[in-house]
Amino acid sequence: MTELSGMLMRFLLPIIELLILFLNLISIIILIVGVFQVLIYFLKRLFHPEKKQNVVLTNNAIKNKLGSYVLLSLEVLIAADIIETIIKPTFEDIMMLGLIVVIRTIISYFLTKEIKEFESE
Repeated sequence: MTELSGMLMRFLLPIIELLILFLNLISIIILIVGVFQVLIYFLKRLFHPEKKQNVVLTNNAIKNKLGSYVLLSLEVLIAADIIETIIKPTFEDIMMLGLIVVIRTIISYFLTKEIKEFESE
């Protein structure tokens, strides 16, 4: 039975590592797409100035839109980190994953809170 599980692990390990790489790339793509969308929106507003009150609202909307892309990217990175730790579970990796998840969760919490405060205004 252990021979079968060893063969299965040798077969699946490269596939799982490709999945982790794919998820990391997806996270980067999400960030890049978000930055470009926000940049385009910002440049359109920059060359078509609005009233001062609307500028503040527009800037907050831009910040929140970018924040939502950052949140999505962080969630994908957390999924990749969890998968990586499952296939290579050393104590150091588990501690590092825990620290990364805590930091990203704190960032996600405050970004989500800020987005919700803007939406309720």
